Amino acid sequence: MKKILLVSALILPLAACTQTERGAAIGATSGAVIGGVATGNVRGAAVGAAVGGVAGALIGNANEPGRCYYRDRYGRRYTAAC
Repeated sequence: MKKILLVSALILPLAACTQTERGAAIGATSGAVIGGVATGNVRGAAVGAAVGGVAGALIGNANEPGRCYYRDRYGRRYTAAC
């Protein structure tokens, strides 16, 4: 059961939309696993997820090809040049 949860936690972030979202999801998942294994408690996993998520978002944002997602005043998402 633990293996199934671990594999699904590592595969699900790949379904994110943008490189930033994908990087944040992968970073948070990896950080949580590493933090949990390194410290052996939930607090270490939470800190690892936070640090990994921020680092992954920054790396993913740097890999986006000059197109950004914006929202208009009605909440609709659209892409345009950054």
